[in-house]
Parts: sequence; C-alpha cells; structure tokens
Amino acid sequence: MSNPYCRAIIGKNFGDEGKGLATNFFCKKYSSNLVVRHNGGAQSGHTVETPDKRFVFHELSSGSLQKADTFWAKTYHPDLYKLSEEVNDFHALYNFIPKIYGDVNSYVTILDDVFINMSLENKRGNSRHGSCGMGIYECDLRSKLGFGITIGDFLSLMHKDLVNKVLDIRDSYTYKHLENLGLNKNNMGEYYELFNDKIVLHNSLEMMLRNCELIAPVENTSKLFGNYEQVLFEGGQGLLLDEALEEYLPNVTGSRTGLYNPLLICKEAGITLNEAVYVTRSYVTRHGNGKLPHECDKENLGLTSIDSTNIPNEWQGSLRYATHGNKDEFMKYVDQDFSSCTDKLQKTLFVTHLDTTQNKILMKDQALSVDMFIDCFDSIYCSDSRFDAYLL
Repeated sequence: MSNPYCRAIIGKNFGDEGKGLATNFFCKKYSSNLVVRHNGGAQSGHTVETPDKRFVFHELSSGSLQKADTFWAKTYHPDLYKLSEEVNDFHALYNFIPKIYGDVNSYVTILDDVFINMSLENKRGNSRHGSCGMGIYECDLRSKLGFGITIGDFLSLMHKDLVNKVLDIRDSYTYKHLENLGLNKNNMGEYYELFNDKIVLHNSLEMMLRNCELIAPVENTSKLFGNYEQVLFEGGQGLLLDEALEEYLPNVTGSRTGLYNPLLICKEAGITLNEAVYVTRSYVTRHGNGKLPHECDKENLGLTSIDSTNIPNEWQGSLRYATHGNKDEFMKYVDQDFSSCTDKLQKTLFVTHLDTTQNKILMKDQALSVDMFIDCFDSIYCSDSRFDAYLL
C-alpha cells in the first residue's frame, strides 16, 4: 500500500462556494483518486461544468468526471432511496457509473427523517431554519440516540427484517419524538399520511435495498485509502454552518464542516492530512434564514448572471448575497479551523467567480486583489471561469 496525498476541500463561508469545481480541479492532478464524502448527505449540490455539459452532484463525488471513486465515510449520512436517480442521470450523460464505496457503519437516512424534517420546517413558518428538507439532522439525532440504521444493516438484513427494524424504532423513539416536537396529524398534513402508510414504508425500503447493490462495503479504510495516489475530502457545507459554531445557531447544519472529520478519518486510517483548501467565492452567499454579515442586494455587487444551481426553492428560498468583511474577518474562521490541526499542514485558498467581480475579492469597504492574501496562505488558486482554475 502507498501513502496517498490527502487534501481537504472546505467551503469557507455558508456553502455554494465552488467546492465541486475545486474537487474536480484537484482530481485532474492524479491518475487515481478517492473522494471522501464525510459530512451531511444528499442535500449538498456541487456543480461541475465543462464547456458542453454540467452536472450537480449530491452523493457521487465531484471528482467523478475524472473517474475518481467515491467513498461514504461513517460520518456521512447517505440517502439510499435517492441514489439511483443520481446514478442514472450521471450514466445517461457520461456513459459510465463511478465506483461507490460505503463504510458499513455509515448511518443512512430513511423516509421517516425526511417527513419529520419537512413537517418541522413547515411548522416553523417564517422562522424556518433554512433546512433542505432532506432529513440529515433527524438521521443524525436518531442515530446518536441509538436508533440508527447502517449500510451494514442493509447488506445483512432481509426486507422484512428492515421493515420490523423501522417499526421498532418508531415504537421506541419516533412517536415520542413527534410528540416532543409538537407534530401530529393536524399540522403534518400529507406527511402524516405518508408516514403512516405501510405501502410507502415497504416500497421505500425495497428501493433502498436495490440501490445498496451499487455500494461496495468497506470495513478497513486504511486498506482502501492505500490504493490511491490522492485521497480528497469533499466537504458538504460551508465552514460557517458547522454544528459547533455557536455564533450562527440555530441556522447551522447537523455536521462538522471543517477539518474535524478529515483529521479524524485520517488518524483512524493511519495516514496524514497534507493540505486544507478553503474555497470561497469572491463574494459571499447564503441559502435560507440566519445571520449573514454585510448582506446586500445582488445588484450592489455588480452581479447579473443567473445561478442555475441555486434557483429559489420551497425549502431554502432565494440565494442571499453579501460582501466579505475586512481582512481579519475573512481569515477569522479559517484560522480558527486551521488551529485545530497540530500536524504540519499546507493552508490553501481557492477563489471562485472572479470573472464576475473583475478579478477582485469584494470586501465591505473595498475590492482587494487576490494577491493581498498571499501572506495568509501557502498557496492560492484562482478561478475566473466555470471550468478551471490556476495557481497564483
């Protein structure tokens, strides 16, 4: 086995920074890549574009166009129900299916999680947290309380056993959880009917079992990682949505979005993380409710193009815009995240959407050239197109 080069792709802000572009870019540099999805789940939407095609990745890695394999770490919550849709769409466009590995201990989302998530967001009305409605937080909460269902369960149990397992979880946990949340027949609407429909339960688990056939189970990450030249950790959400960042509660995600998971996974696999890549647009965006410092109208930033990945939707509303603060604010959470690592680690900046801001980073009171940050990072990559990047 070899010692792969390990690189973590981390969104610097609230998501939508260009992590997909960065992942695809760095996968071009090696002939064999394993991209690790390590936080969140299918709610992420990472876009990779070429001059003639574009694809939005949810559970497959954004390195898939470079024939990179995908690995779901045990800290990732896959959605087996939706997986085949993405795989089929990818195959129709590119005529191959990427290899997908899954840690047998990874907890999967089930429809119960989705129904609760959607119902709870609807109940919040104008005070929505900005969730995607994909059930990631509910899956994480349920699993941490001892009621999780893993990839290993789907590989070892029959359909009837999985049905009974979900029914047992409902009796031991879910019904009480609904009561504590104040969710019932009167305010859940159609989700209450779907939740109690046994046919929906049977059909969803049958679909998940079929889709599990697309997954190669992994019990030893060290052995898997040693087969690749590069192991790249593709973060699912931005650094400012980390569940441990109290300043932005409750409008955060139910996962660790920075270096925490990559460092933990590398340690368990007996390998070293070599580089942390912090990705940012030349300005800042945010979906849904929550604090957004220096928020302004899109037009104030001089932006006119339509972001076809982030169109307004029922769950997160319209994309919001802001400038960065001053240089200290720009670096604050990067330095805070980076300080969690005691090993020698390269710190890299990756700036996207520079073509929309005249190759400047938009700050609160001025526009700065990218080279103004050369003293803060070991290296800087710039992207002034939707397809590629270059080293400053």
